[in-house]
Amino acid sequence: MSDKKIPYKIYLEENEMPTKWYNVRADMKNKPAPLLNPETLKPMTLEELSGVFCEELARQELDDTTAYIDIPQEIRKFYKMYRPSPLVRAYCLEEKLDTPAKIYYKFEGNNTSGSHKLNSAIAQAYYAKEQGLKGVTTETGAGQWGTALSMACSYFGLDCKVYMVKVSYEQKPFRREVMRTYGASVTPSPSDTTQVGRKILAEHPGTSGSLGCAISEAVEAALGTEGYRYVLGSVLNQVLLHQSVIGLEAKAALDKYGIEPDIIIGCAGGGSNLGGLISPFMGEKLKGNKNYRIIAVEPASCPSLTRGRYAYDFCDTGKVCPLAKMYTLGSGFIPSANHAGGLRYHGMSSTLSQLYDDGLMEAVSVEQTSVFDAAVQFARVEGILPAPESSHAIRVAIDEALKCKETGEEKTIVFGLTGTGYFDMVAYQKYNDGNMQDYIPTDEDLKPGFASLPQIG
Repeated sequence: MSDKKIPYKIYLEENEMPTKWYNVRADMKNKPAPLLNPETLKPMTLEELSGVFCEELARQELDDTTAYIDIPQEIRKFYKMYRPSPLVRAYCLEEKLDTPAKIYYKFEGNNTSGSHKLNSAIAQAYYAKEQGLKGVTTETGAGQWGTALSMACSYFGLDCKVYMVKVSYEQKPFRREVMRTYGASVTPSPSDTTQVGRKILAEHPGTSGSLGCAISEAVEAALGTEGYRYVLGSVLNQVLLHQSVIGLEAKAALDKYGIEPDIIIGCAGGGSNLGGLISPFMGEKLKGNKNYRIIAVEPASCPSLTRGRYAYDFCDTGKVCPLAKMYTLGSGFIPSANHAGGLRYHGMSSTLSQLYDDGLMEAVSVEQTSVFDAAVQFARVEGILPAPESSHAIRVAIDEALKCKETGEEKTIVFGLTGTGYFDMVAYQKYNDGNMQDYIPTDEDLKPGFASLPQIG
């Protein structure tokens, strides 16, 4: 189809929105390794998981066989406030790069939480409400998940306790205040309000925190408060399931205009955005119908896929969560206080780790100054200030488009623009002032984290 007939923004109609989530695990020949009980080293049961998570979410976590799961009507009703989200042709960026490549991005920042995180937050809040719970606890890195969950909880009248990674709590006070406006309590992590927080502070005085630390505190708070459960914004199978609406919409929009992508790119921290974006495309690849090139982009300061080990590890720093087999830097690894807050996690989704280990997708790591170079370049021509996390995908999308310029190939590139960066102005200020620095851990820096890995065959 001629480019002239393809609009800048491709929207689906309401009746074209997904009515089911897609569970990519159902089509995986090699299933993700099961979560293990850290005490027995046996696979976690539904009963055990239901003590931490909502019961229906625990079922979704363990379901490796059901390809399509119905989206409840009340969640679909909420989705209609901001979905379907647009698939945008980056004509201006293409022109600026003078590339023959065609670049599209799926924009998830068109809701009040500012990111894709609301897709799963509203689902998890819904199941908590259906179970009759009083509230939930969670962690947040950059603050986008905490913002989304606080909004979802206010919608359903649930209490929400958020443990926010300390460096982000200090760098992004306005994100914190949005959460409080929605009624959430926000605590910088690690804190002295939990036993595990006090232990981490004693072992790492002055630490800037990590997602692993915040997860430990949130789990402890949930287990110690009657009528509460813990919810997580990334990593888990259930989260990737809910986020599949991103990829399902993107694929439907592309199919509507007969567009066939060559390269699909997403930023990778715990895996929620990447897993959601690529799921239906990966499904086609697993079935042997297509051979898309799929690229995960992570920060060089926290390179779990590109430099981590594929092993069972704790999902949290305090070692109170189940063990997951994943690419990991070790639960004791605390990344530098860079500005990719939502990507500062020591591990990676078990589902994505298995797909990566099977050679079904690639991974690259990028330094934050080059990421902000790409963010500014994108903002100046496309008119959206991207989140630092999203800008990792932008960096590699630009790099791939420039390779097309060198070779003359007309490849079609699709990347996920996970959210906006309007609460990340401290980071942009440091970049604009020339004060931003890159940090890449040495092999020596990674040794302590690897040494902390549990010895499981």
